[in-house]
Amino acid sequence: MGAVGSSARRGGGTALGDLPENCVAEVMLRLNPTEICGMARLSRTFRGAASGDAVWEAKLPRNYARLLAAAGGGDEEAAALEAEAIPKKEVYARLSRRNSLDGGTKEFWLDKAGGGTCMTIYSRALSITGIDDRRYWNFIPNDESSI
Repeated sequence: MGAVGSSARRGGGTALGDLPENCVAEVMLRLNPTEICGMARLSRTFRGAASGDAVWEAKLPRNYARLLAAAGGGDEEAAALEAEAIPKKEVYARLSRRNSLDGGTKEFWLDKAGGGTCMTIYSRALSITGIDDRRYWNFIPNDESSI
């Protein structure tokens, strides 16, 4: 008698868990991050594939080390070393949160659904070039403003 497979022991056909992890990872490369996280809940095989660096690196922008440096307020070299040392899933998670820049006058984050990089520039970060006259540019606080 030959070795009995996991699907044969259950008395049924092939199950999702029987798929090789690298095949599942290949499918996940074509999904958005929200869908990847949903699939990771299906089985151990899917969870393992969803944790792979190749899957998450494909979802990161090309300049992710530079963005990680900006998020951490450090230099690019240190951020590049950090980006190589930690799992790409963690890099993606850090960059998906709102990250402050320029003393809190700007924020950026990765859009989980669309895959783009988003940025908010607050009014305090804006200026009118060549005009120092305060009559043209005045910051008026508003109750609806987030800053």
